Amino acid sequence: MATCISAVNLNYQIAPRTVSKFTSATSSDQTASFSFGASESVGPSLRLALTRAAKSTTTRLLRKKHGSLPLRVFCVDYPRPELENTVNFLEAAFLSSTFRDSPRPAKPLKVVVAGAGLAGLSTAKYLADAGHKPVLLEARDVLGGKVAAWQDEDGDWYETGLHIFFGAYPNVQNLFGELGINDRLQWKEHSMIFAMPSKPGEFSRFDFPEALPAPLNGILAILRNNEMLTWPEKVKFAIGLLPAMLGGQSYVEAQDGLSVKDWMRKQGVPDRVTDEVFIAMSKALNFINPDELSMQCILIALNRFLQEKHGSKMAFLDGNPPERLCMPIVDHIQSLGGEVHLNSRIQKIDLNDDGTVKSFLLNNGKVIEGDAYVFATPVDILKLLVPNNWKEIPYFQKLEKLVGVPVINVHIWFDRKLKNTYDHLLFSRSPLLSVYADMSVTCKEYYNPNQSMLELVFAPAEEWVSRSDEDIIAATMSELAKLFPDEICADQTKAKIVKYHVVKTPRSVYKTVPNCEPCRPIQRSPIEGFYLAGDYTKQKYLASMEGAVLSGKLCAQAIVQDSELLAARSQKAVAQASVI
Repeated sequence: MATCISAVNLNYQIAPRTVSKFTSATSSDQTASFSFGASESVGPSLRLALTRAAKSTTTRLLRKKHGSLPLRVFCVDYPRPELENTVNFLEAAFLSSTFRDSPRPAKPLKVVVAGAGLAGLSTAKYLADAGHKPVLLEARDVLGGKVAAWQDEDGDWYETGLHIFFGAYPNVQNLFGELGINDRLQWKEHSMIFAMPSKPGEFSRFDFPEALPAPLNGILAILRNNEMLTWPEKVKFAIGLLPAMLGGQSYVEAQDGLSVKDWMRKQGVPDRVTDEVFIAMSKALNFINPDELSMQCILIALNRFLQEKHGSKMAFLDGNPPERLCMPIVDHIQSLGGEVHLNSRIQKIDLNDDGTVKSFLLNNGKVIEGDAYVFATPVDILKLLVPNNWKEIPYFQKLEKLVGVPVINVHIWFDRKLKNTYDHLLFSRSPLLSVYADMSVTCKEYYNPNQSMLELVFAPAEEWVSRSDEDIIAATMSELAKLFPDEICADQTKAKIVKYHVVKTPRSVYKTVPNCEPCRPIQRSPIEGFYLAGDYTKQKYLASMEGAVLSGKLCAQAIVQDSELLAARSQKAVAQASVI
């Protein structure tokens, strides 16, 4: 298979990093250590002369005139998969084209959008494509919402979450293409890799063969894995899954009333299948366990993964999301006449006498008026700001069942390069941790040849979100000692912590528990001129980055469809104001 290779130039002599939170003695041996795709680490044992070649990574040594030994390290990514011919990609591409091809408005609508996460950015981007003027307001001083990230005093980034871009994200993939930033996704090998709690330090893989189409590649990946499920368990799971494969989307939506655990038992699937596979999947998808998660969520993921050849193929963004993903969207919006403002928190939704929106009042006292208004914040923030006049309307009443789930994202920088890891997302199968990755290997901007930085999702987090950072790090280290038995001890007698960051999100994506589906609102509200966007709104990808982007497109679509009505309404309001 061809590979896409990107180079990082490094000096042979590497200076010690500035440390914070923890201080530890760094090794006096400043020889660089390199991590490769197959969990292999090459470093101090090679000293000044590297004589072995890494399996799939080219390492070149070039001596300079004065005898120093600079290193040129090539990090291998996999090619972008062929996504453009899938039905879902083409549907997403067509929806994008409708905004670019729509008739230009005689007078662009001024649409005020609250929230610069992916839903708000998507809404504003596609409204701008349609010729309208979005004014995007973000409460914080950083873009991205649930994909926000911050830079510490050392210049290192820490993020709200560990974000993975799947091949089965057609609207996200179209968005990258429309912005001309496809090269910012670092695609990994088509595998799912699970830690083995019964065998500390070992992993079990589901490898999807490139030569086979879907669903055969997924079926073979499952059949070839003999470490996690027995053959009788695979057969019973396959039989249990048949109704979902045959029944299509209508069957999937009908399973919203059952938890994963209840559905599995109803279908005669052994509990061990849930324990071995679906605890990890449930925590990765919604940060909760399978006894709480709606089976609809799992079936939607399986449907995409099994029906699209590259659906479960994963990519990492090549750097921090605010700069590498959000800023290109902002630049696009501004290039078409839109506006984006940070530090603009909504304090109140002011209403006209007829109950429609008059303006957004900001915390700084500014009043923002528009022809239409969009709330693209998390559902919990919306519920705090819903005007009293609206609270008895069923559309808004149903929102009470939608509640954000707490999650914690942990970043730990170690004093050495860890060997027992992959250039990939890893499912920990830990009771406290969900997924994790060594970002010093998987992400170009975070690349470090000498030290590992593990980013881990701590979930379920409901009992931990109020605990101290120190407690969370101690618990994380205890779990990591099981994943890295030869390299990490909870007491740091092996690998030592250089520093850490803990990011707590008390209310993240909406908790996809049974019977939530009827409560999810469509993007067009019953209040004329007021719209919603967000992964909790009605769209087929549930709580995900893809769901957020699609919700923004659907919101923009509703506004474009209503544009003549909204323009006439604004003209009437202006006329009435002039008479008064």
